[in-house]
Amino acid sequence: MTASQPRSQASRPAGGAILALSGGIGGAKLALGLSHALPPERLTVVVNTGDDFEHLGLAVSPDLDTVLYTLAGLANPETGWGRRDETWSFMAALESLGGPTWFKLGDGDLAMHVERTRRLAAGERLTVIADDIRARLGIGARVLPMTDARVRTLVETDEGVLAFQEYFVARQSAPRVSAIRFEGAEEAAPAPEVAAALAAPELAGIVVCPSNPWLSVDPILAVAGMRAALRATGVPIVVVSPLVGGAAVKGPTGKIMDELGLARDQRAIAAHYAGLVDGFVLDHRDAAAEATIDSPVLVTNTLMRSLDDRIRLAADVVAFCHDLGRRQSRKKAQS
Repeated sequence: MTASQPRSQASRPAGGAILALSGGIGGAKLALGLSHALPPERLTVVVNTGDDFEHLGLAVSPDLDTVLYTLAGLANPETGWGRRDETWSFMAALESLGGPTWFKLGDGDLAMHVERTRRLAAGERLTVIADDIRARLGIGARVLPMTDARVRTLVETDEGVLAFQEYFVARQSAPRVSAIRFEGAEEAAPAPEVAAALAAPELAGIVVCPSNPWLSVDPILAVAGMRAALRATGVPIVVVSPLVGGAAVKGPTGKIMDELGLARDQRAIAAHYAGLVDGFVLDHRDAAAEATIDSPVLVTNTLMRSLDDRIRLAADVVAFCHDLGRRQSRKKAQS
């Protein structure tokens, strides 16, 4: 298999551990595929917490919960977020009392936020709480918040500076974006468990999931020391493009690129990650873009409509990581 050839079928990849960087729905889909393609002890998913916020007095971690629910088989298959078979008695009662209903909290999902808030107030770290919940939900892979510190994504728009959930949920990403910043990132540090996963001798590759680069991945990379820690691993870092045929499968990625004055194409995504990644994965519908990208490229089917799609893509991406690792080893041996 050359780097630009799609694999005809997925095979269970061999090799060391993989660490994935993930946002919410799109990242969770690939994380689920990776959890099937790899033994559980060989997968760590580091999740964006820049979307976290306080709502109705509760600590809400939307991307973290989406990954947890997805890996546990509890995610709502229609929305990708929240829990399947959810009920909404709480929201109906809240609405009858005149409370804010713009951010939907299902009855089952509400338990997650209440328990997280209780434990944070008792002095526990977010990482410890997430790891305990992961185990209780029967998830074998590690799921780690990017940091235990408070980092908040702020979106500068033509309507002023909006907190992420106000922009994304309340305003449905309608305001025009001029800049995005991450409050608290410079004072934060990767969670100790994240640092340990990056320093683990068995680490063989890092996968940037097809999450929104600006809203979901950049908050992770903005955490002080995170970029340096990623590069210091010395293992291949591979990004899976969130674009298919010049459009985002879900979310405002394309709209944000337009508003930031960027071409809505694979070259712009690759340029965004320049200096960090060693390989780039794009959909076969965008195969012509391979010639515009400086790093090694894997062309495959990146649409994840089914579980089989997710497992196949995960196997392709992991095999690509291992192939790049072998290339790097040969290059070092020859120098």
